[in-house]
Order: sequence, then C-alpha cells, then structure tokens
Amino acid sequence: MQTVIHIVSGDEAEQETGLKIARNLIEDESGDIDDVAIVAQSKGIAAVTSGGDAADQVESLLSDGVSFSACSNTLAAMDLEESDLIEGVETVPEGAVEVTRLQSEGYAYLRP
Repeated sequence: MQTVIHIVSGDEAEQETGLKIARNLIEDESGDIDDVAIVAQSKGIAAVTSGGDAADQVESLLSDGVSFSACSNTLAAMDLEESDLIEGVETVPEGAVEVTRLQSEGYAYLRP
C-alpha cells in the first residue's frame, strides 16, 4: 500500500498531525505499507521550511524513507527559494498535480 499525505494548512496542529500520521504509517508492523509521500503546498509549505518548528520531524521522516515534495508555485507566491526548504525536500511544479499523479498510481489520499 502507498499513501500520500497532503499538507495545505498553515495550522501547526494540522501539520503536526500529518507528520505523525506519516510516522505511524512507516512504523506499522504489518509490513503492508510500501511507500509514504508528503506533498506540501499553500500555507502547509511551512512544515518543510528549514528552521521551522517541524524541521526535526521532517528530517527524521526523510531519513526513514518518507518522500517530501514542495509546490514550486507556492514557493514563488510566498517569495521562497528551494534553498529555504529542508535538505532532501524535492520540488514539483504544482502540488495538486503531484497529489493527483500519485493517486493515479494507486496512492491513498490523506489530508489531516
């Protein structure tokens, strides 16, 4: 099974919930989870910005194999650069398109 978590809210509690869900999925002992991806866009981009409150959690999840994508449109709209992201977070042209692409590949969609 594969899961994509879509983080779009600026609410820190929702961002935290999304990251906790990712942690729970990769620590699932059933062995049924093959891949976990997180796509951040809109105000949710704060979750993957270096120096942010969630940076340690994101770095830990990255080291455990969770993939992170940040929306390039959001970066441009918020005057952010790729260098503002936590190392290891990839960029995609459009977050919604990335979520749709992953869903078409069989990823289950979760939004905290």
